[in-house]
Amino acid sequence: MLFAIILIAVAAYLFGSIPTGYLLVRLFRHEDIRTVGSGNIGATNVIRAGGKGLGAATFLIDVLKGSSAVYLGGLVGTMLVPSAHLRDMQALAALFAVLGNMFPIWLHFRGGKGVSTGFGVFLVAAPLGALAAITVFFLVTAITRYVSFASILGAGSFPFFAWLLVHGDRPPFFIAVQFAVAFLIVARHYQNIRRLLAGQESRFGSSSQERRPA
Repeated sequence: MLFAIILIAVAAYLFGSIPTGYLLVRLFRHEDIRTVGSGNIGATNVIRAGGKGLGAATFLIDVLKGSSAVYLGGLVGTMLVPSAHLRDMQALAALFAVLGNMFPIWLHFRGGKGVSTGFGVFLVAAPLGALAAITVFFLVTAITRYVSFASILGAGSFPFFAWLLVHGDRPPFFIAVQFAVAFLIVARHYQNIRRLLAGQESRFGSSSQERRPA
């Protein structure tokens, strides 16, 4: 059991820690995304830096790496420990994939904010909840043009959507990870929250660019 837990945690972390935005911008634009725009390696800053296609690719790959980590984590976990609950194994992989995205070892533990990867992990573990949460994200972005505010509301709403829309067994650890990931994503936006409260946050598509992570 312990071996399975360690294997899933490490593998999911490594999946999540792949710095997609950094690699794509380095490869196709020969720039370090950390020195452009807000300095964040996520899809929003890649788009703001002038790469809409690269930004879309960053989002999709981050979603896929999160989904892959959870799918494989659940599969391997139940193979190695047949008595383990599938959703617990998926939740373990989800937590460490998001932590990998936020704190990648390859970039000295300075990564993204877990939004795209968070959506990806729960697209497998709690698909209807994830789809409902990302709908909130897109609606709030369209109305306010504050991507950070939309990310906070989308992440914060996810555990409640999951509670309403996930059917079958809901082990305590599975539920706890939902709230933990939502909290981590919101907490990673602490600087954005301060700027939102001060009325200093930049809107998506505005000519001014944030100088801090978005």
